[in-house]
Amino acid sequence: MSPDLTDGELMLLGLLAEQPRHGYELEKVIEQRGMRAWTALGFSSIYYVLDKLAKRGLIEATDAPSSVKSRVTFRVTPLGRELCAAATRDALATPTPMRARVLIGMANSPRLPDADMVAGLTQRRGAVRQQLTEIRETRTRQEPLPMAASAIFDYSEAMLAADADWTETTLNALMQEATVDKYNVKKTHRELYSPPSKEFTVVDVPEFQYIAVEGSGDPNTSAGYANAVQALYGVAYTLKFASKETLGRDFVVAPLEGLWRADDPTVFTTRDKDRWGWTMMISQPGWITEDMVRAAVDNVSKKKDNPALADVRLHTRIEGTCVQILHIGSYDDEAPVLDRLHNQYMPEHGLTFNGDHHEIYLSDPRKTAPAKLRTVLRQPVKRG
Repeated sequence: MSPDLTDGELMLLGLLAEQPRHGYELEKVIEQRGMRAWTALGFSSIYYVLDKLAKRGLIEATDAPSSVKSRVTFRVTPLGRELCAAATRDALATPTPMRARVLIGMANSPRLPDADMVAGLTQRRGAVRQQLTEIRETRTRQEPLPMAASAIFDYSEAMLAADADWTETTLNALMQEATVDKYNVKKTHRELYSPPSKEFTVVDVPEFQYIAVEGSGDPNTSAGYANAVQALYGVAYTLKFASKETLGRDFVVAPLEGLWRADDPTVFTTRDKDRWGWTMMISQPGWITEDMVRAAVDNVSKKKDNPALADVRLHTRIEGTCVQILHIGSYDDEAPVLDRLHNQYMPEHGLTFNGDHHEIYLSDPRKTAPAKLRTVLRQPVKRG
């Protein structure tokens, strides 16, 4: 399209180049020919565009101004006819850019629930089909049509039919994917991943397998810790995609978890992080094998140089009886909760330590304010 004329301006200029018309006649022709679908030109905008074209000297009134604005008849000036012809040649030669708003919707759709996507595309499918029906009815009412008009309807029908086919295909693919039973450890073991935040609860934790990396030192400053977390997420997502592609079994990547240990448990309440040892983990479905993990590690290693990848291993763990609570707040504010667990709850219930302190990070600290972080604090226990 020539930059000198908008779509709406070129459309009105072309209609006036056919013959002089007033505003109401222009609206009738636009409606009869189904031209409204080509631009965003509404009825109330016609007079605004006519005024713009007149001020540019591209059209002019054929007679004295009328008291009824819609009855002022306009005709194209020689300058307007010349510019209309140039813009028309450009419009015929230039491909239409793809700016469908639905493409933005699809780009943003991963942040919506599947049900919202299905509902939106279902509504779109109905609306596109209705537009296609209306275009065909408009065409039928005006047949026989000259070649140019017939070609215009052909194009409109082809675009709407392609849109309808795309929407139908996308919707079917989405619904098929939504019916696949994705394994989600947080839903399958809801009682272990959504404890209350007001009181400690006792749970029995069965066998789980994880991909894991071990290390030690302050997680806030240790390069080894940062590398371990990055390696685990890289391998976890690679395993997810490989599982879906090769086994047809999909799963939701589980949250990051950490086992924390020290010779003296009081370092957790004093927050002496340099003396902490840790094993960072991400839970894996039972069908993930050691060979799959090795293949995933090799795959990620080709794309990213991370020394922690060599330490990723498949780890099986049974914690048994545990006491846990949901902590809401900064990681550094866990000390009072742990002090209450270690020095009040456990002694009062005749319990003692039976394994590493376990934390499950339900929130992404990169996107969540410290005061709103949600962390499961879990301690394996035994009668003491």
